[in-house]
Amino acid sequence: YKSRDPNSTYRREFARRIKRLADAGIPVVLLVGNHDLPAVKRRASSIEIFRTLEVPNVLVAGRESLHTLTTRRGDTIQVATVPYPLRQQLLADDDHKNKTIAELDALVQELVADNIRALAAQVDPSLPAVLTGHFSVSEAKLGSERTVMLGRDVVVLRSQLADPTWDYVALGHIHRHQELNSGRHPPIVYSGSLERIDFGEEGEPKGFVVADVRKGDTEWQFHPVAARRFVTIRVDVRDQVDPMDTVLAAIDRHTVDDAVVRVIIQAHAEQEESIHDAGLRRALNAAYYVASISKEVERAYRLRLGGDLPEELTPAELLARYLESKDTPPDRVEVLLQHAEEIFRGEG
Repeated sequence: YKSRDPNSTYRREFARRIKRLADAGIPVVLLVGNHDLPAVKRRASSIEIFRTLEVPNVLVAGRESLHTLTTRRGDTIQVATVPYPLRQQLLADDDHKNKTIAELDALVQELVADNIRALAAQVDPSLPAVLTGHFSVSEAKLGSERTVMLGRDVVVLRSQLADPTWDYVALGHIHRHQELNSGRHPPIVYSGSLERIDFGEEGEPKGFVVADVRKGDTEWQFHPVAARRFVTIRVDVRDQVDPMDTVLAAIDRHTVDDAVVRVIIQAHAEQEESIHDAGLRRALNAAYYVASISKEVERAYRLRLGGDLPEELTPAELLARYLESKDTPPDRVEVLLQHAEEIFRGEG
């Protein structure tokens, strides 16, 4: 699910699909991720019901463990599960009151690595083994998932997963599909999400991965799906005599049918009133959803940005431009930016 508290319709439709697999005798592993964690301690997760009802062939993996599963064809495979690592649980038995943020990060990273090594030590070398994990891996390219993570994220080193004990490493959490081991054994693969969740994923292919797992020899393939499109329409009308017609023409050049659409318009202050949202929404009637119609009106503050659009600047760059516009002394700017960077990283 996208959220930790999906509505009843989403739960029903998801359960219907899981039941089809389970009824066909196909083992299903549901690895608990950050989207599944309840907002309140001791509250059940959104997938806990499958464990409560003891649904045959469905395993809800909420802790680090090694499972031996039998496929419908009678083959045996080992599946190690590493759910989303919660810092407070990992640090529960450690006295960390006097540790710095950097020391805590290093400690949590090592604890997760220790858990993965412990799982690898339990593997029967005569059987194929898959490691499943819901976490961030160093060297992975982030999608928009950065904006929906819970707190500061635990990062696992890629080298800790490139263990020949595993015949395949199946990863979730980062929404962007990618393989991290450069074609070497074992494949370390983020399948990515099936759907886009925001405009940060506008250009990313979406799909699923099918892996043929064999001992020491795994083949896998990414299968794209026709995920709902996200479309950004950017229009600069500052040099146009008729801004409204210019925006409508730009919309007409895009295929918006059944897409999630946003429109970003650059305009002068005196042009703002001539651009009517109602008319633009009528032109976007075929869209599945109009996320926003925003007017980037060039006023005095825009000149201080050096002509750049605010959405094209990082928070640190925006702050730096603001401080410069206020004639803040350079040494003071440097100190403020250092403190701000800690806040941007969630360390403040």
